[in-house]
Amino acid sequence: MFRLQLAGRGVVMPGVLWMALSSAVVHAHDPDETVLEVPEVSVIAERPAASSSQQFIPDKEYLLQPQGRPAQVLRLIPGFIAVEHSGGAGKADQYFLRGFDADHGTDVAFFSDGMPINFRSHAHGQGYADLNFIIPETIEGLDVYKGAYLPEFGDFDTAGAVNFRTREVVKEGLVQAAGGQFDTQRYILMFSPTKDKVRTLFAGEGYYTNGPFQNDNRYFRANLLGKMTTNFTSRDELSVTGTFHKAQWNASGEIPLRAVDDGTLDRFGAIDPSEGGKTLRTTGKLNYHYDTPSRGQFFVNAYAQYYKFDLYTNFTYFLNDPVNGDGIQQHDTRVMYGGDLGYKQRGELLGIPSIGTIGLQTRVDNIHARLGTQVARNPLGTTTDSDILEASYAPYLKAELQPLSWMRVNGGVRAEMFTFDVRNRCETCAEQPAGRTTSGLVLPKANLILGPWVRTELFANYGEGYHSNDARSAVAPGSSPLARARTYEVGLRSKPWGEEGIELIATLWAIDLKSELVFVGDEGTTESRGPTRRRGVEAAVRGQVWGPLYVNGSITWSKAEFTNGDAIPLAPELTAYGAVLLQWPEGLRSQIQATYLGVRPLVEDRSVKAPSWVDIDLSERYILPVKLPHGRLEAFLFVQNILNTKWEQATFYFESRLRNEANGVNDIHFVPGNPRFFMGGLAWYF
Repeated sequence: MFRLQLAGRGVVMPGVLWMALSSAVVHAHDPDETVLEVPEVSVIAERPAASSSQQFIPDKEYLLQPQGRPAQVLRLIPGFIAVEHSGGAGKADQYFLRGFDADHGTDVAFFSDGMPINFRSHAHGQGYADLNFIIPETIEGLDVYKGAYLPEFGDFDTAGAVNFRTREVVKEGLVQAAGGQFDTQRYILMFSPTKDKVRTLFAGEGYYTNGPFQNDNRYFRANLLGKMTTNFTSRDELSVTGTFHKAQWNASGEIPLRAVDDGTLDRFGAIDPSEGGKTLRTTGKLNYHYDTPSRGQFFVNAYAQYYKFDLYTNFTYFLNDPVNGDGIQQHDTRVMYGGDLGYKQRGELLGIPSIGTIGLQTRVDNIHARLGTQVARNPLGTTTDSDILEASYAPYLKAELQPLSWMRVNGGVRAEMFTFDVRNRCETCAEQPAGRTTSGLVLPKANLILGPWVRTELFANYGEGYHSNDARSAVAPGSSPLARARTYEVGLRSKPWGEEGIELIATLWAIDLKSELVFVGDEGTTESRGPTRRRGVEAAVRGQVWGPLYVNGSITWSKAEFTNGDAIPLAPELTAYGAVLLQWPEGLRSQIQATYLGVRPLVEDRSVKAPSWVDIDLSERYILPVKLPHGRLEAFLFVQNILNTKWEQATFYFESRLRNEANGVNDIHFVPGNPRFFMGGLAWYF
């Protein structure tokens, strides 16, 4: 998937709004982004949303946040929770959205300027989406699309999709240094050498922390980004971006609650201190578009990624091997490449202002994935070892109409065609998946938008999406390679106090997911799950209350069940988020934010549940009254978990065995949340 629609609520003006209806390609620049061209008229407006839950989150809402984890910014999305998973901070987070425990990304599609982030058939889990290669300061905003209502989106767009939109340039360069507890350090360099016809952005980040654990995490990551945007003519634009990411870490892993309760293990201790991993990721992408004299647009995009990953974990300790322990190693090396090309034309259909888009998206993953056993990171044996070639081809059509001044209609259809080719590399392994198969889907989309009346719009949406299953599962006889989801939504958006005031959003939604086969990367086996239904409600408020005060808050409720009435383990039920940003006089900016994740079932019969938690963070930035030869100086302070709450991040219920136990024990296992944490530093803007 390589095209994205810009978010935002529309300003309806009869006879001209239809010009804004395009789901424009998120290239570095879209000539229709803010200026809508009609004969003899120019109108400034925001692009209209296709659903009540679609939104754009600007950088001002998250730049005050602590930046140790890029996924932290996802909390700004109503109902979206991201927490550190077992295996360490260098891994992809665990994502919760709309009744999904999406694991590392199975049911949420992530993009960076339209380039896919999720990995198919990953050694650790399907849809694995590691966001740690993103430098938060380079992001100008988040495009958020819940549900599966737009034909531009494909794999993993079940609960929704998020695009991290990077800047073209920065007005001021930045040199920043920060330090905090647990030997935490973070350094940033970001600047734009050129800002006119050729616009460039360069950024680098270095981060290190030992965390609060008894066994130091020694988590280190380095990130680089380079981006160039230029216009050869007044009608076209080219953007080229490259990134580099490298990380390594130790981890304390999930720990059993029984060992903490009886005092034999500290809350920040470890059963197997050798857990951890390392990863390497390089990406390159190109975006080009040309605007024709006939009000059309030709677009072409391409990307390529190289990736390498090794993870050492031990979930069950000594359950399967009382002598050596149950340590596993997961290895993934891949080259991924793909792109998107198409054409969009504005005009009229039967006298109705319309926009039509036709496109084709392709993607190829060439993968070597291996699962084995290990002790203290020393290999013992191999469980499964596979070469995987997975490719997809997705033509799509989209039509956008405005038959009346108070009615917008858009929709389309997307076809998905997959090929899965798995070759076994280990003739003596316990698991030897192999084979070749193909699969396809046709996915209709339809959206109706009414209004605005009294600055209020009403939305009704239907769309079918899917996530692909791991290729090693897909080639098994009788498997379902592509898991279809049907998504439904009705809602409203309102700005009763004017376009610059508070925005109110309310949404009712439902998702039906077909029965699927899931490849369990930690075991190298396939697990069958039945059909499910999720439904819920979301309410959000955001905007400027008055000059210096900005608020953002949401509350969501969802119910996730198998069709037989059993609970879906780990699915979130009640979530809430609230933030207040205040611009004080004399250059002081403050933010306080609170995140709540409610009780959620850990087993199907709801007999065991994960406890709820609240995390409250405080951020302060102050422009120092110091005259410099160039630029300005800011000081900042972050305080995470200011109440020093004991809370759990990833939480699971399964059987494990400690070295001194005769048999396995079913128990809660968790990754402890960080205690109160202080971090501060200086930033020079030049």
